[in-house]
Amino acid sequence: MTSNLTHFDAEGNAVMVDVSEKPVTAREATAHGIITMNEEAFTAVKNGTVKKGDVLGVARVAGIMATKRTSELIPLCHPLPLTKVKIEFELLEDRRAVGARCTVKTSGVTGVEMEALTGVSTALLTIYDMCKAVDKGMELGEIHLEKKSGGKSGLYIRAEGGYV
Repeated sequence: MTSNLTHFDAEGNAVMVDVSEKPVTAREATAHGIITMNEEAFTAVKNGTVKKGDVLGVARVAGIMATKRTSELIPLCHPLPLTKVKIEFELLEDRRAVGARCTVKTSGVTGVEMEALTGVSTALLTIYDMCKAVDKGMELGEIHLEKKSGGKSGLYIRAEGGYV
């Protein structure tokens, strides 16, 4: 029986995929997620009064740093020379939540989806860490790939509320 699994050799051993023959193309990916919190924590983030400091500023830097270390965190993930990392936040008043979006770019032979997902997840975890004294019940969720372009599989855009 032949396997189509790309991260295993013929003996079933885990391997990093050989991408040396793939063409270099422009790659971009955007991931999104949210963190919901109680009113006190949301107000503190919104007003910049969290005692630990600038929550969104620190979370932005943490997310950027995480994208650059993705290959150290995710087994068999290729290290990539990133050319752009952007972390954006949106205050969602009606949900008492902060939305985070991470966009990552490179020119390379493999995509940057994992870097975008790692960046947004780390940014949200940093918000949790900085606000946990006010609300230990915060919830991270809705983490997903919004869009990716480049490579053999081409363009992917997630439909609102689900897959295209």
